[in-house]
Formats: sequence, C-alpha cells, structure tokens
Amino acid sequence: MSRNASTSRKTGETEVNVELNIDGAGAYAVRTGIGFLDHMLELFTRHGLFDLKLTCRGDLHVDAHHSVEDIAITLGEAFKLAAGDKQGIARYGFAYVPMDETLVRCALDLSGRPYFVPNLGELRREVVGGLPTEMLEHFFRSFSTHFPMNLHIDVLRGSDTHHVVEGVFKSVTRALRQALTVDPRQQGVPSTKGVL
Repeated sequence: MSRNASTSRKTGETEVNVELNIDGAGAYAVRTGIGFLDHMLELFTRHGLFDLKLTCRGDLHVDAHHSVEDIAITLGEAFKLAAGDKQGIARYGFAYVPMDETLVRCALDLSGRPYFVPNLGELRREVVGGLPTEMLEHFFRSFSTHFPMNLHIDVLRGSDTHHVVEGVFKSVTRALRQALTVDPRQQGVPSTKGVL
C-alpha cells in the first residue's frame, strides 16, 4: 500500500506545493519563507516519520497569515489524499510531549469529521521567529478541517512560548503517527459504519 500524495494551491496571495509520504523516514525539504514555521514543519516531519517536501511563495510583505493558512490547507489535503480510505489504520492517536517547563497533550480521531478543540494557554510572545503566535490555532484548525479529524490540543503547562509552540507541533505529529499506523489485525476501516 503506497500512501503518497502531491498537492498544490495557488491563489493571488500564495503558491504552495507539497509532496508527502506517510510511510517515510522523517526526511524533509521545507521552505516557507518563515524561519520558525520551517523549523516546526521539519520537526513535525521528523517526529512523525513522514517524508515531506514543501515550498511556499507567499505575500509575506503583507503578513504571514495567508502563507500559514494556505500551507495548513495544502498539507491537510495531502494527508487526506495519502491516507486514502484509511483501511487498517489505528484511527485514534494521543501523545504527551514535555519540553522543559512545558507539557502538551494531543488526542485525535481520524473520523472524517472536523472538530477542533484548542486549549493553548497564554502565549506570552506575539511572534516567534517570524511566526505570529495567534496563527498557531489557525494553522491546526485549517489542517484538521482539510484532513478531517477530531483534534484536541491542551497545553497543560508552559511559560516559554517557543517551547509551547514546539510542544504543540510535536504532540500533534506523534498522535498523528500513531493514528495512521496500520494494524495488521484491523480488517477494513476501524468503524462500525464501514467508512471514515
């Protein structure tokens, strides 16, 4: 079973191209124009063991909003395509990620129904490495809408904004990796409905 996808999105504000292999080794080549977002997507890829090539040319002279949103949309669409009909997957995933004083929990269900519950706490800095921290919630809302899932993110504690944002990305990717794992005992789709 090959779980690969290529997606792109071109608007008057951005041009995003994504190549994804769910069953990769954590290889990445990411260029978004936003240094900290590059770092977050690289660690997302590495800790999820996905292979990812992603480029974005966006109107950063205006704001980071369009680029961040369109990257999340295009990445979500790539995961949706690569996951296919979700035959044999675990479906549910969860992860706790500590980073020094920070602890983040993520739980998700690849149900095909988008529902996002963020509890990101107080982000003390407005911008980290060119990434507006208000875009953290927007990124994962867009991602979980375009790769439809029930996504809960809880920052249980944390005072360093860099650690909080990084903990969020790491917890989501670890939970996603778990949910996308193929279980050889799982016959068909893990749902009594027969579809996800």
